[in-house]
Amino acid sequence: MAFYYFCAKISNMAKDLKPHIGIFGRRNVGKSSLINRLTGQDLAIVSDTAGTTTDPVKKSIEIFGIGPCVLIDTAGIDDVGELGRQRVEKSMKALEEIDCAILVIAGNRFDEPEKRLIRRMHELAVPFFIVHNKADQEPLGIELETEVAQEFGAKILDFSVMSHSGVVPLVELLKQTIPASAYQKVSLLGGIIQPNEVVVLVCPVDSEAPEGRLILPQVMAIRDVLDNECICVVLKETLLQQYLETMPQPALIVTDSQVFGLVSKIVPKEIPLTSFSIVMARLRGDFDNYVKGTPHLSQLKDGDTVLLLESCTHHSTCEDIGRVKLPRMMLKFTGKDIRFEYVAGLSPISSPEKYAMAIQCGGCMSTRKQLLNRTNLFVKAGIPISNYGMALAYMNGIFDRVMRPFMK
Repeated sequence: MAFYYFCAKISNMAKDLKPHIGIFGRRNVGKSSLINRLTGQDLAIVSDTAGTTTDPVKKSIEIFGIGPCVLIDTAGIDDVGELGRQRVEKSMKALEEIDCAILVIAGNRFDEPEKRLIRRMHELAVPFFIVHNKADQEPLGIELETEVAQEFGAKILDFSVMSHSGVVPLVELLKQTIPASAYQKVSLLGGIIQPNEVVVLVCPVDSEAPEGRLILPQVMAIRDVLDNECICVVLKETLLQQYLETMPQPALIVTDSQVFGLVSKIVPKEIPLTSFSIVMARLRGDFDNYVKGTPHLSQLKDGDTVLLLESCTHHSTCEDIGRVKLPRMMLKFTGKDIRFEYVAGLSPISSPEKYAMAIQCGGCMSTRKQLLNRTNLFVKAGIPISNYGMALAYMNGIFDRVMRPFMK
């Protein structure tokens, strides 16, 4: 069971690193048929019954010229009733995790539901284009094409799932629209380590550690060290002193942030040191704003409220980093009467301006788009943001030291 869970986590990690493409539109415009035509497989259920797709559904595919992708099939944006309203909300929520959107329309119908969706895409800076489907039944009108171009600056493609030739221009338009950064290969430690170097990963095992496996950032780090043609050494913090006394000096040590205090005393200052949470922030989070906001920990006052942002949901124990250790250390470090609130998963955040500061976890269970959309709420409101690892380093007095590997 542990091995199966480990494999599932690796699969989820791979999905998170792929570009996410959302398919949106009214009911019965042919969203699912378009997905099947694009992939050449019957991945999505096709039916004449309105509302067949009820929740966003993810499907992994390979697109030539882009590579592995995740398509997100969403419910109709014109759904009705109380359940329909909830489905529409979920479809709109999916915009927060995608890198590119395809808005499907049919019959030259383009009204408020489509315009509302586009306005939200503009707010989230989601690149998109429009597909006018079922062109075999009714071709795209020149007036609509002109309106879309003038009002929204969007490209629109006349398309029919009945035509095999239509897939080629669809894929080409997708390749033009999706940001190249969404599918370029990324590396946790790229630019920090060089081939043949030794990298030590310090992985504590406490009650928060999952039974029989490593946590996702640790697994990702192991693979990344190997991909960079380096030697990877994995050990518990209790064996770090012994390793440093008997083995060759490593080029870098990456540790769990919660043992920064112990590890920083053991590791000589000439050996670069950082944490899994910080390298994850470099890969997926708003790294520069984390760095800028972290020193605000010294400016917190009595009565301030700090929001702890977790990207996953899990059972909390007495050793929980976000809900126990980090708040306890902040109270001790600041000496102030600080209140704490917590948001897990992708739960909505209301009134970000009421917080004095927000601290985001490494985000291993989220996409970069999801993290940026979340932390941008605070950046736009002028609220300082930080990262678990950076906050712990700052309060341990080693912030400059653990940031040094990224300053090359």
